[in-house]
Amino acid sequence: MRFSLIVATKGRTSELGAFLESLRHQNTLDFEVIVIDQNEDDRLRPIITTFMANFHLHWLRSAIANSSHARNLGISAAQGEIIAFPDDDCIYPDALLPKIHEHFKANPMHGLLTVPARAPNGMLGSGRWTTHSCTPDYRNIWTCVIEFAMFLNRAALPIVPRFDEELGIGARFGSGEGVDLAITLKRAGAVLFYDFDLAVIHPDKSLTAMAVQRAFIYGTGFGRVLRKHDSVVPPTIILRYALRPLGGLLLAATRMRWLHARYYAYTLYGRLYGFFAHTGMPASPQPAGDPVSLEQS
Repeated sequence: MRFSLIVATKGRTSELGAFLESLRHQNTLDFEVIVIDQNEDDRLRPIITTFMANFHLHWLRSAIANSSHARNLGISAAQGEIIAFPDDDCIYPDALLPKIHEHFKANPMHGLLTVPARAPNGMLGSGRWTTHSCTPDYRNIWTCVIEFAMFLNRAALPIVPRFDEELGIGARFGSGEGVDLAITLKRAGAVLFYDFDLAVIHPDKSLTAMAVQRAFIYGTGFGRVLRKHDSVVPPTIILRYALRPLGGLLLAATRMRWLHARYYAYTLYGRLYGFFAHTGMPASPQPAGDPVSLEQS
């Protein structure tokens, strides 16, 4: 098996169906999809049943609503040589997987390949992005990595990849798990590469009241990752990302753009909270047993 695509999902149905549909246009069937279902109901059964006949699709249930925990369950079950973590609302462009395979074939020493996110209209989305291909370092890795657009080459990794379950949706610190994993791998000796010419399609969330509500929890993850790796991240980078929202807040306030001002205020508060928070906390509760497989024969 060439690829294992691990999809942690909760609360979405049609979006997951659209992602699975995009896999029909990859010009390869050398992959498995591992859906980690964190829903309390059976809403995904019709979608899983629809696509089960098209490719290897495994349906696992988890009682823990934590995206990093779900992805770790998927890593434990994965059989592929290359592991990816597509979001349940993203799309893989046509023939993306063969291109990823060709990259690793030409560069077998690369342990982690990352690509940018693009909105459906083709514009860069989901944050700031480095606009040229490069080898990420501790200064620019923040604009080269997001978890749903990273591909792990197991054969070239010095350690078994695991997401920090204190980071990500459903965890205490609500983001940053992708960058954290990339930095952890780099510190362990893995070779990273960012390819600007490839991309994963992902909705570019507009600035809404909902985005403002999420700004704090997303900010906590960013701040936590800065603190966790402060021994290798240059102090100037820590200061830049900790305080950059302050500039946005002041600019938005002078222009009386109050929604933007609130967004930057909550982002700033979240990053500072994540950076200075006491990190000792009980481990995430473990399920009563192994995840239940609902794969249909």
